[in-house]
Amino acid sequence: MSIYKNLYSTSSLLTHPTRMAVLIALSDGNSLPAGELAQIAHVSPQTMSEHLTKLVKAEMLIKHKSGKHRYYRIANSSVAEAVEAIANLTPAIETSSLKDSIDKQALSLARTCYGHVAGKLGIQLTKALITLEYIQDLGNSGKLTNKGFQWCQNFGLVLSKKSVQESIPYHVDWTERKFHIAGPFALKLTKRLFELGWIKNGTTRRSIVVTQIGKEKLEQEFNISL
Repeated sequence: MSIYKNLYSTSSLLTHPTRMAVLIALSDGNSLPAGELAQIAHVSPQTMSEHLTKLVKAEMLIKHKSGKHRYYRIANSSVAEAVEAIANLTPAIETSSLKDSIDKQALSLARTCYGHVAGKLGIQLTKALITLEYIQDLGNSGKLTNKGFQWCQNFGLVLSKKSVQESIPYHVDWTERKFHIAGPFALKLTKRLFELGWIKNGTTRRSIVVTQIGKEKLEQEFNISL
């Protein structure tokens, strides 16, 4: 039907393996140059340029220049959420090599999802915040409690008082099939964990590694044991 033309056009962009590889690679919220994206997707720079042009035209990616290089990033959180939603509809990841197995394990443990923590760590962190009554579980989303707001102040998170009225969205994790918190609050919390040195970027793209001090502090602060 003609009324679904735009839907067909958008969905066709997401069904191509190269374009999906680009969107997955950029789903951590960072910017990458075209050349690196070509290497990730195992295509020529010319082929990658064609795909990137289509994604920019569809407003799924934003292009910006830095020196001689052109960088690309996800246009907004809605695009990242669409990629995660598609991932949630796919069968569980099957690995055929040692590297794939290591990458899967790393991403399942902890990774970034448009800037916030996902994977087992994201899920356990969400459960801990609810158990500690820092977040009120509303079913499909959460809300910061007054107790949680006070904890944020002590933990070094800069939030406005109106944060207790704002909804904290949940995302279903595509590796664990359980939800974790997302949105601005999750971004600020993740940034703080990086600042404290409790987590750092791993060698697998988008993966997060919990540091030794992080393991100790996460157990002390949230009763999380990985």
